[in-house]
Amino acid sequence: MSQDLFTQEIVKDALVAIGFEMFDAMIRTSMSPIIYETTDFAVGVTDSCGNLIAQGNGVAAFLATLDTAVQSALVHYPAAGDLSPGDVLLANIPYEGGGTHLSDVVVLVPVFVGERCIAWTVNKAHWTEVGGAQPGSASTESTDIYQEGIQLPFVKLYARGQLNDVLVAVLRANVRLPESTIGDMHAGVAAARVGARRVLELVDRYGVEGVVTAMADFLDYGERMTRTELAKLPHGVYEAEDVVESDGRGNGPFKIKVKVTLSPEKVTADFTGTDGPAAGPINCSLTGLITGVRCVFKAITNPELPANGGCFRLLEVICPPGTLVSARAPAPVSLYYEPLLAAMDVMWAALAPVMPDRLPAGHQRSVNATFVVGMHPDNGELFVLGEPLVGGWGAAADRDGDNGQFCAANGETYNVPTELFESRYGLQVEQYAFHNDDGGAGAFRGGKGVVLDYRVTADEVFLTYATSRSKRPPWGMNGGEVGSLNGAEVIHADGTKEAYDMCTRVRVAKGDLIRLKTATGGGFGSPDKRPRESVARDIRQGYITREQARRDYGYED
Repeated sequence: MSQDLFTQEIVKDALVAIGFEMFDAMIRTSMSPIIYETTDFAVGVTDSCGNLIAQGNGVAAFLATLDTAVQSALVHYPAAGDLSPGDVLLANIPYEGGGTHLSDVVVLVPVFVGERCIAWTVNKAHWTEVGGAQPGSASTESTDIYQEGIQLPFVKLYARGQLNDVLVAVLRANVRLPESTIGDMHAGVAAARVGARRVLELVDRYGVEGVVTAMADFLDYGERMTRTELAKLPHGVYEAEDVVESDGRGNGPFKIKVKVTLSPEKVTADFTGTDGPAAGPINCSLTGLITGVRCVFKAITNPELPANGGCFRLLEVICPPGTLVSARAPAPVSLYYEPLLAAMDVMWAALAPVMPDRLPAGHQRSVNATFVVGMHPDNGELFVLGEPLVGGWGAAADRDGDNGQFCAANGETYNVPTELFESRYGLQVEQYAFHNDDGGAGAFRGGKGVVLDYRVTADEVFLTYATSRSKRPPWGMNGGEVGSLNGAEVIHADGTKEAYDMCTRVRVAKGDLIRLKTATGGGFGSPDKRPRESVARDIRQGYITREQARRDYGYED
């Protein structure tokens, strides 16, 4: 079929739609709330070389994990005939393409027309259990990758359409929740196969060359549109640094440093000068760093343009090997998302002063990952709760910060609904509200963090929790005040309290309370410039107290 512009546009739109359909298929077929409710996954399509064509996102921080996973798969299977129609690969190696931590497992399906591979469909999702020392495969104490779970080095789950029963048996024997783990595995395969079928339907309609040409054109389109945006940026060199406070084992803080160069031709983010690896599990792979930088790059160019590999031809990420954000084996990476977020935030902080129309003040900068494990009081079965928490975003040059939103790395993720939460886990939600901790005052106020209380209804549970921004609050802009801090408390029945920023398997007894607080974002502009009617509205809506209004804004009734 001839390749007129209209046909190319139709094929490109169809490729984008494939990502959305794969996304829906994953939600419908998965077995774990962290996937079908929280949407801790991403799906997409690449060309035969691993250039990202289209992506359906739950988690923004998977933006560099699908294409790089394919590129690593091609290194593992380089020769003609190594891969065949019907093959499905599994991978979760943190130090290779697509890798973050072991719980994030990639499913890869090569799409063949005859003996020619023309594309890949890819799914990356957080599996609730992949083994390791701790239930839920999450720890703030691990010192190497071997304590964090089973490793899957681009192995064939299916070979020519035949299920590898031995691999499934090994997986089943090494995880604590085999039904949900194996179920989520098959859901990932189903979603990837949906995408593969849709690609082949396009081939049936428009021909192999028609689809391949449309993919190449789509990549070039992404580059052209992004180059147009680069011309609008404030060209120059901008620097910033910040820290991750702790590695979970009493070490820290750890510095992350960036030099960002904006030019009409490309954006370069150079992390030379960042501290070396941590003994504890807050290390991040180079793939994780690249995905964080890509998120900020999209924010400063055109976030509405569908992400594809062409957009990122104009981005260069530099980082020496073996740093906190370019970890090498066997460094522990269970909490990789905290340094990933810190890398995003420091790049953000470098650029925000010259791009206040696009980048607000600092936000909660943490997943605030919370894992609670115990035996369900109704059926005696093991439950593993794992979810991120919402917090406050920073104020912008023209508006207050968003209240109660997930961090920049989470993207389009969601809470587990309370009704489902209380039926699946041995906990009861007693309070879920915006808190009134000091912080975030400004002409535009920082978005509010939340307080979330879990009352333990099981005989006992064990809490694993990790956060950053626990000692250094989110930064303000243009005279706006810093935000508040993240943290957790265990409040025992006798009234005694224990505070945590990182902990593993803290025992909490029946009737005790787990209290989680997330940060309020930084403010923008001097508080004395906030309109009186806005302060009055904040008091009325419960966002600030009268004492805070008087102290921070000079407000008197």
